[in-house]
Amino acid sequence: MYSKELIKGTLRTVILKMLKEHGRMYGYEITQKVRTITDDELVITEGALYPALHKLEADKLVSTEKEYIGKRVRRYYSLTPAGEQEVSEKVEEFQSFVDMMQLVLKPKSTFNA
Repeated sequence: MYSKELIKGTLRTVILKMLKEHGRMYGYEITQKVRTITDDELVITEGALYPALHKLEADKLVSTEKEYIGKRVRRYYSLTPAGEQEVSEKVEEFQSFVDMMQLVLKPKSTFNA
């Protein structure tokens, strides 16, 4: 399992990407899809997920709709048009960051010893 710091720093991108790829999803569904895709390597807790979803909603990047299932209410999240644009930017930014980290972790030798 990865550190809370790494998860927190990438959670927004992960959530946006899941919604982009899978459309309308509810919170637990997002956590389970991430676990499945990563073979249980990336586990998103409810304590991290829901504040991130609420922030994305406040930023108008996701919209919500309630669906009643028996006596329970399930809240579904979907990308807004602004969220559609943001996911592309966040994924590109993250990929650039990973590329830069590769340079830091495995620098190419600039001279021959």
